[in-house]
Formats: sequence, C-alpha cells, structure tokens
Amino acid sequence: MKSKNLSDSILKTVKSNGFKYIELPSVIEANHIVQRSGESFRKFIFSFTDQGGNELCLRPDLTIVSCLRYLENNLKGKEKIFYNGQAYRKSENKKDSIVRNQVGFEIIGSRNEKNDDKEIINTSLKSLKNFNYSSGEITIGNVEIFNLLISKLDIPKRWKLRLSRHFWREDYFNDLLKRLETNSDVDPTIVEIDKKRYFRMLKDDQSTIIANRTINEILSRFDKKIKDPRRPSKGRNISKIIKEFLKIKCPINNAAKVLNKFFKKYKINLLVDQRYFPISKNKINKLNVTFSAAFGRQLEYYTGMVFKIDIRFKSKIINCCNGGRYDKLISDLGSKKQTPAVGAALNLVYWNG
Repeated sequence: MKSKNLSDSILKTVKSNGFKYIELPSVIEANHIVQRSGESFRKFIFSFTDQGGNELCLRPDLTIVSCLRYLENNLKGKEKIFYNGQAYRKSENKKDSIVRNQVGFEIIGSRNEKNDDKEIINTSLKSLKNFNYSSGEITIGNVEIFNLLISKLDIPKRWKLRLSRHFWREDYFNDLLKRLETNSDVDPTIVEIDKKRYFRMLKDDQSTIIANRTINEILSRFDKKIKDPRRPSKGRNISKIIKEFLKIKCPINNAAKVLNKFFKKYKINLLVDQRYFPISKNKINKLNVTFSAAFGRQLEYYTGMVFKIDIRFKSKIINCCNGGRYDKLISDLGSKKQTPAVGAALNLVYWNG
C-alpha cells in the first residue's frame, strides 16, 4: 500500500473512533520551539524572517502546533482531534529524512487520564491493521515513575530539578551523572568554610546588613547549604541507583513487580501498580509488549506514559508509531493552567510497500 492510500485508510480508522479532523498551520513562530527546547534546538529547524522581522519556522512537530491551536483559540474542555501532514526537522544523522509524513491524534483537556492513555494506544493498534507486517514490539515507558524516583533520592533539590529536566537529553544526562559521582559542583572545602562562618555569625546582631541582606537572611542560606552537602561516595551511590533503574526492562505484566522489588532493594518509599501501565498483556496480535524504564527520552515534553511501536516489514524494523502523555505542554506554551493531553503519531515516511 502506497503512503497516500495508507494515510487515507488510517484517517478513516481514527475518525471511526470518534476523533474530529482539524487542519494545522505549516508555519509557526520560531520562539515557540526555541523557548521550550533551548537555543541548541535551533539547528534542527527550518527558520526564516518575515517582512515584519518576525522569526518563523516550518513546523518541526505536529503536537506542539496542535497544542498551540488549543491555547490560542481559548478552547476549553475535552477535545478528541486528529490531523495529517508533514513535519520538517533537520537531523544529525544524514540518513534520516527531513520531511516526516504523519497522521496524529490526541485527547486534550480530559481528566480521565488512565482511560485516555488506553484509548490512544487502542486507536494506534486499530490503525496498525492498515499496515502489512509480520511481527513487532510495543515498548512502554513512564516518565512520571522516573520523576517519582528522583524526588525520593537523598540529593539536593537543584540536582533533582536537573535530572528530571534533562532526562530526555541522554548524553547531557549521562554527563550529569558523572558530575554527581564526582561531586563536582559542591566543594567540600567551601562547605567547611561556610560552616565556620555560619557559627561565627550566629553570635552577631541578626539585623545587621551585609551586601543588602541581613545576617539572618545570610544564615538561612548558609543553613540550607550546610544541611545539604554531598560527599563523593553518596553521589556515586545515587548515580548507581539511577543507572540500575534505567536498565530495567521486562514483559509489561511483570513491570510493577520488578519496579517494586527495585524500590524495596534500595529502601525507596515508592510503590507502583498496574494503573501506571495502559497495557497488561505481554502480547497483542503480533506484537510483544515490553516495559523499559529508560524509554521516553526522545522528546522533552513527555510527562507520563510513553510508548512506541516497531514492526517488521520485509526484513526491516520500522518505527511506525510514537506517543505519550504531555500534561505540561500547553502551560509551557503560555497557558495559566495545566491541561491534560495525550496523543500519538503514525509515521508514514518509511512506508513504500
């Protein structure tokens, strides 16, 4: 089936599941992308300047454009939408296509998160009936579980923020773990000096102003630093826990058991159950279903359940579908409140059969 016919068949399947078709603009303001993903992401977009001096770009991602539509049109409540089109993104891998043909579908503004997660995956699976494949795999991850783990670790708040924020940037994340292991941003000598100054200043007049701050304010900051220093051995242990967690990979029906055994081993006060996973069967049709703790790092905006579907076609492994939950994306784009959202995109770019 050619890409155009395949796209039409998928659109019919998605529509039959109660999703409403919408059109998305091909050009958006570049700052929507750069402000979210950082200046380093600019090299991956096709940008230009209009007559008014505004920097615009071809849409590198359909999900962000869909969420911008929801925000800019002041939409409220639940929407089930779908769309198709092309996303344009440069890649460091020269073999990757810069034009990505996709069919996407989303549920936005619904508070029934667990059922919505299942509906998105079920719609993806129904759409797969339009593909000709012999076998494949569904990989499930959950960014929320990773963030819960980080929140329970005995490390400074700044490190928790760093690790959660940069989980999706694998190389940089690994560099952070190396820094954590070597305690590179906390100098033990400085901490000891701070302690001596702290106890000396306790005897001074707390209202005295030093560099526009009272001694009481200075001591409050010292207090946090003194109570929050790390030693290299502690950093190495934390890094070991994180690395071991990210190696967890198992059949989906065993995920909760394996994770809880891990948490118990390291005396981490966490307990997960099957509600964190939208699928409980290890095999659906011709697809094996696997949980991977490390999966979910391909896009910054995922916040919860994430998944991908890889299928075998003519001896090739094709990544045909990716999706997940992104509850903070609309607020990151400018909304004053958080709006739940989950969706998926079927990739047609590699399909020529």
